[in-house]
Amino acid sequence: MPAFFFAPHGRKTLDVCHKSVTNPPSFFPPRSSAVTHPKALVQYAALPYRMVDGHAEVMLVTSRETKRWILPKGRPEKRLKAHEVAAAEAFEEAGIVGTVVKDSFCHFASTKRLKNGHELPCTIKVYLLKVKKQVDEWPEKGQRERRWFTPGEAALMVTEEGLIKTLLDFGSRWV
Repeated sequence: MPAFFFAPHGRKTLDVCHKSVTNPPSFFPPRSSAVTHPKALVQYAALPYRMVDGHAEVMLVTSRETKRWILPKGRPEKRLKAHEVAAAEAFEEAGIVGTVVKDSFCHFASTKRLKNGHELPCTIKVYLLKVKKQVDEWPEKGQRERRWFTPGEAALMVTEEGLIKTLLDFGSRWV
């Protein structure tokens, strides 16, 4: 059953949790995993996944500066739709190509760390990307590491609360 909670400024937010299924999760409606700041920057992230022996695995990449494990993501681009930005970032940062779902899987609040050390509130909109191909050479190969994890392992590797929840939620759909 959906649960309502009140976000800042009196806005009502719907948090929907879905039951476990065995079908690919591309048909689930978007859900919010955290309250987002009204003036936050927006980034579009890919949640790259594949199936291995009937179990889902997700790919994470390291950030360029701090080497934290994150999802491939980037800022909006005028010529691309949100899901297309997520797919393009997955290729640039992780060297992966696949089918991206047009509707976001979820979104969560985060912060964007700038080069000057300041942090700005950021909303991350996550798009599922079923990986079909990994290439050996890609634009940011020398700047990042990429690695496959189970969703539970990935949740242990990341530090952002919203991303942890996203990974665990994604993993629960394959049980």
